[in-house]
Amino acid sequence: MAVLKWLQGHGVEDCRSVATLDFLECRMPVSTAERLLPGAEFHRYVKGQRSVIRSPHPYVVPEELAEHIDFVGGLHRFPAERSVVSRAWAKEGMESRGQRAAFHLGVMPSVIRKRYNMTREDIGVLPNNSQACAQFLEQYFHQADLAVFMKLFGSGFAHRTEVDRVVGHQGQGRAGLEASLDVEYIMSTGANISTWVFSNAGRHESQEPFLAWLLLLSNMSALPWVHSVSYGDDEDSLSQAYLQRVNVEFMKAAARGLTVLFASGDDGAGCRRVPGGNHTFRPSFPASSPYVTTVGGTSFKNPFLVTAEVTDYISGGGFSNVFPMPDYQAEAVRTFLRSAPKLPPSSYYNSSGRAYPDLAALSDNYWVVTNRLPLPWVSGTSASTPVVAGMLALINDRRLQRGQPPLGFLNPALYRLRERGHGGALFDVTQGCHLSCLDGTVQGQGFCAGPAWDAVTGWGTPNFPLLLRALTAP
Repeated sequence: MAVLKWLQGHGVEDCRSVATLDFLECRMPVSTAERLLPGAEFHRYVKGQRSVIRSPHPYVVPEELAEHIDFVGGLHRFPAERSVVSRAWAKEGMESRGQRAAFHLGVMPSVIRKRYNMTREDIGVLPNNSQACAQFLEQYFHQADLAVFMKLFGSGFAHRTEVDRVVGHQGQGRAGLEASLDVEYIMSTGANISTWVFSNAGRHESQEPFLAWLLLLSNMSALPWVHSVSYGDDEDSLSQAYLQRVNVEFMKAAARGLTVLFASGDDGAGCRRVPGGNHTFRPSFPASSPYVTTVGGTSFKNPFLVTAEVTDYISGGGFSNVFPMPDYQAEAVRTFLRSAPKLPPSSYYNSSGRAYPDLAALSDNYWVVTNRLPLPWVSGTSASTPVVAGMLALINDRRLQRGQPPLGFLNPALYRLRERGHGGALFDVTQGCHLSCLDGTVQGQGFCAGPAWDAVTGWGTPNFPLLLRALTAP
């Protein structure tokens, strides 16, 4: 109310709040904004076809309001030059690798189910269980693509052919590869479970409006228990205040019993290049939040057979430069840092930060139907994330059948699996490294997989029946 009174005192009436009353979104002329925020001086900056209004100067707010305001968005930071960190991408001109290519058709639901030991009985049965994926950057799916996908690849298990609910605007243009992938694989892995899609238009400082999506969740009383998100940005492309506020919203989601998964990114350890100085790895956000479960990527050791998995070299992983390491992972990460045979120089990463990913799944060579066309060789942690989300939704289904609460915030339980005798619930991935800075010191190599937890594949990939047993144990 204090903030609202301050705004109204400057003639700002065009404001929207949210149900939880912890955010205001107001529209006003630049002249009013300059009076409201002394010190700010707005200019229009143009680059190519894009223009933004920003202030190059700091602003102040009245002292009595400072404790009530987290940040004012959209004042200082310019749009990031880079695109999103994790997005599905299709390999062009993919050549067959080796003589067994004719015997391998790429990753599809039957391959996922075989690798992760899922049977035709592993489907949802409860009407009150649901799962969701969120879309950003005007990515839309088509119900017709989902129907074609299930017709081509959905044999052998009961499934649904339509998304039950779309929250937000669903565009009428071409389907996006990312949106098609997310919907098709959360619904074929979390088979027969009611599925929602959150479609979030617009931008926050030219990037995904994660906060707007989270506030929408905060406003809704009934929600799916599992949410899969295959988008991310460089951690350093967002303001500290924004990162912290988004993190608070993830805490709130965890407190409500939601399980929120994010892709770890497709840039390996990433690289922040400093001209004439030392490069550093570049973590991805929200993958680096301690309150989400982050999913890395793997490939088959033999690309044409359902075999053991190795690191997918694009799998995002590393250490946050913003969020400290949470207690639930401290012992596992210290063991990794102590026992890994080869680590990058310590100057490249913050070894006391939140480490990610937490687990992984296949992220290479998927089949996706988009705009009615089956498309092979689609890759990215965008693929592994909805696969894991679908499995967790199935586990929720069993938990709810037994009168147990939904999984909620998964990470503390995930990091305790081994000490509770459930080490076999995840296939340990011990081979392969991911990419990083292409310089004279690390020469393009970031972290490497090893026994137990590592900063490339986390704890490894799901062995579904044992993971189900572990996460439904009393």
